[in-house]
Amino acid sequence: MVQAVRSGLSMYATAIQFEVSVSTVALWVARSHGQRLDRADLADRKPGGAWNRASAALEQRILHLRQKLREDVLGECGAAAIRTALQAQLAEAVPSLATINRVLARHGAQDRSRRVRRPAPPKGWYLPQVVAAQVELDCFDLIEDLKIANGPLISALNATSLHGGLVNAWPLEHPRAKTVVERLLERWQHDGLPGYAQFDNDTLFQGAHQFPDTVGRVSRLCLALGVIPVFAPPREHGFQNAIEGFNALWQTKLWRRHHFEDLDQLKALSERYIAAHRARNARRLELAPQRRRFPPEFRLDLNAPLAGTIIFLRRSDDRGQVHLLGRTFPVSSLWAHRLVRCEVDFNAHCIRFYALRRKQPDDQRLLATAPYQRAYHPFQGEP
Repeated sequence: MVQAVRSGLSMYATAIQFEVSVSTVALWVARSHGQRLDRADLADRKPGGAWNRASAALEQRILHLRQKLREDVLGECGAAAIRTALQAQLAEAVPSLATINRVLARHGAQDRSRRVRRPAPPKGWYLPQVVAAQVELDCFDLIEDLKIANGPLISALNATSLHGGLVNAWPLEHPRAKTVVERLLERWQHDGLPGYAQFDNDTLFQGAHQFPDTVGRVSRLCLALGVIPVFAPPREHGFQNAIEGFNALWQTKLWRRHHFEDLDQLKALSERYIAAHRARNARRLELAPQRRRFPPEFRLDLNAPLAGTIIFLRRSDDRGQVHLLGRTFPVSSLWAHRLVRCEVDFNAHCIRFYALRRKQPDDQRLLATAPYQRAYHPFQGEP
């Protein structure tokens, strides 16, 4: 084709003669421009290669070094070891760790298998009745340190239900446990009682941490109403996803979109947002487990004897022990650094410890049972 064009034939006529496109003829003519035909590079190579790609000689050197290091007494043949060996051999700049890893991956010379992505466990997997959609779980959390321009520093007590998506948001200037109890009563009187109520380990929800066997005001309210309080494990991901997701939504769609002059304006707009959110999720709420009716003429007696169950989700330490209620309980030396559901039963005066595994959410066998006799102490705080 190049010889035909150089003899005076047009590229179009040459393309017809050799049954190729004009662009193909132009490519080979341009590649051999200014060169003798017997010296021109007319090899059928792939165009468009990266200019900074490692040369074939360097790739072979990396592979040879890997094999040599693999047979060495240390057996360290990763990208870092290969780069150290190249630095000792080459005077010029050596390739980066990323380049070496790409070379190894391109030639299938990596030993490490890819991480297996397992499906997430179902919602509420750590509570059998919740995951079976027999009862509802209400989740509560506090967003702290929200600053109104030229106004006070406030917090927002937020709530959502796991199955029905039934939300609430209460902006508060000075959140206290007594205020949390009032908001919980307001929600449950209006919407009915769930089977479980989940919180984090903030003293606002759980009570004081410096004294053993402390049962806070919020837990006493739940026990009095037959709602099982659940406390999520500290520094663990996933258990608070439902309420944290709503926290992020409330901040994105309400707090960051509007300018508030004072707390009253924030409360008014938050109520409108909650009403709209509930209206949108009305269908989801219809499919959720039915909530129990709030008992009429209910009065909270904070000094009443404790009855019912409190659940603590905890991770065991290196000895298979768990820490809750200011005490340490042995569970199982074979279950070290694992998740445990601790059910404190005030009626049976014991604590039951169940194994939890995200990989096998259905396998929640009983690990141990410990006696627990809590001495009666009058509630320390405002009535």
